[in-house]
Amino acid sequence: MSAPITTAFGEAVPPAPHHSVTVHMGRWDTVEKYGADSSAVIPHFKNAYPRMKPHRDIVKLANAVLKHIGCAAKESCLLFTSLQSAHECMGYSVSSARNQGKGRKPVPISRISVISLAAKDPFYAVIFPLEYQPVVAGFWSTPGAGVSSRFAEANLSHLDQLRAPVTTTGRVAREQGEKRPSFDGPDHQVLRERIVSYLERAPLDPQEQMPVADDVYLYPTGMAAIYKPHRYILDEAPGLTVLFGMAFMNTLTAFDEYGPGFKHFGHGSDADLLALESFLDEERAQGRRVQAIWVEFPANPLLVTPNIARLRELADEYDVVLGIDDTISSWANVDVTAQADILVTSLTKSFNGYADAIAGSAVLNPASLRYTRLKPLFERLYVPELYVDDAAAIERNSRDYLSRTIRLNANAEALVMYLDSCARDPASAVCAVHYPSINASGAHYRRFMRPTTSEFTPGFGCLFSVELDDLDTTRAFYDALNVHKSVHLGAPFTLAFAYTMCTYKKDLPWAAQYGLRPTQIRISAGLEDTEILLKDFKVAVEAAGRVKAGRG
Repeated sequence: MSAPITTAFGEAVPPAPHHSVTVHMGRWDTVEKYGADSSAVIPHFKNAYPRMKPHRDIVKLANAVLKHIGCAAKESCLLFTSLQSAHECMGYSVSSARNQGKGRKPVPISRISVISLAAKDPFYAVIFPLEYQPVVAGFWSTPGAGVSSRFAEANLSHLDQLRAPVTTTGRVAREQGEKRPSFDGPDHQVLRERIVSYLERAPLDPQEQMPVADDVYLYPTGMAAIYKPHRYILDEAPGLTVLFGMAFMNTLTAFDEYGPGFKHFGHGSDADLLALESFLDEERAQGRRVQAIWVEFPANPLLVTPNIARLRELADEYDVVLGIDDTISSWANVDVTAQADILVTSLTKSFNGYADAIAGSAVLNPASLRYTRLKPLFERLYVPELYVDDAAAIERNSRDYLSRTIRLNANAEALVMYLDSCARDPASAVCAVHYPSINASGAHYRRFMRPTTSEFTPGFGCLFSVELDDLDTTRAFYDALNVHKSVHLGAPFTLAFAYTMCTYKKDLPWAAQYGLRPTQIRISAGLEDTEILLKDFKVAVEAAGRVKAGRG
């Protein structure tokens, strides 16, 4: 067994660098509390996933801004590196859609403003009354377009240079002559070229036209790499968005809150494909536009793999943009570029790999029928917001991406094989494991696995979910599992997250219709010794088994 976890609740997972993106959530009791009211738990985190709660350096910089401009104690602010994002935050906050009841109302437009500042770098602050913090914070947690902890750290060291602001109030519009951030240095170019090199490595079709570095767009977070292209497309042609299959919770929120609405085909099954085709046919017949189909490959958290080849056919037939999020499978393992119009990836996960930096990428497929439409759109609306220090950190960390992916794949596969053997034992409290190698939809994953080379054998990624008999055995398994409990994946350490309970405890019937159950624990395998991990999981399985046997 590994050494017992001693990290305190709310602390970053060791080695806990200053810019850690993890938080140890502790035992099952915290899961219950978080699911019931996350806003009562997150403030007690000393560290957090960046979109959960602004990093302490960001809070310090925001407070310095408020002090500098002489705002009253009852004011608050969010910080952005571009006026585009600041104005989007403002538009979100004043929208009538924020009229959510329970005392939550949109911010009156007269009480919110955008100011421009500069210390080491230029940036923007959205200023609003503190009482509206829960409303405005929704823009921080979903689009992921705020400043990073490294940006805040760098600018805190130059507060003596903080310059007087210019205020823009009232209307939400792009200022003429906006000075865009100049975050596009040598490290950004290396990252773009490295991403292209992995997309080109061991292709399924060597004759396929591949993206070049100029087709790679870098964003401050993985969610921003979805949210921003979504906004670009809406800017060109407003219309409904389709989400095919389940997806990370914030992706659902982004499509729900930004735009005219979305249609969800949450199972990602063959039956859903037929329903999607009927839906697209009806929308076309009624003269209504469907602007994009988005899909995860495979889907979070049950790792169902959609039939993206058929989605590609439907997107072409109905002239719809197809966006594919390949974060979980990862470029090393699969080649899905040719199926996508836009390929989006959270670089925060296995590409960066060390849980200490956040970023995302969107890659345009030059062979796409929609490339000539999308390329000018991206060139017109894209703002380079990935901070230079974050780009530098990810460039360093991603140098060993392939070798780390080998280990992540192997550890996940070993754990899945063990847990699957338990699931086939009627006496075990483990009743199912969800992973592309054993899921019924796995054939769709295998179809796009890259060929094996001398340096790399593709696998099925680091993420899987294990399902227990009931809540009592789930609690026993979770509390006995000697790994850190945290959101995140692709880290050097193994993480367990009670995804459904933390995300959908208030709406379990809705989640259940898509196969999401509170008895499922999502696991992100890390880089630890495989045999030690297996022993740790065996202890947890046995603890759950004792609870089950005790009821017999």
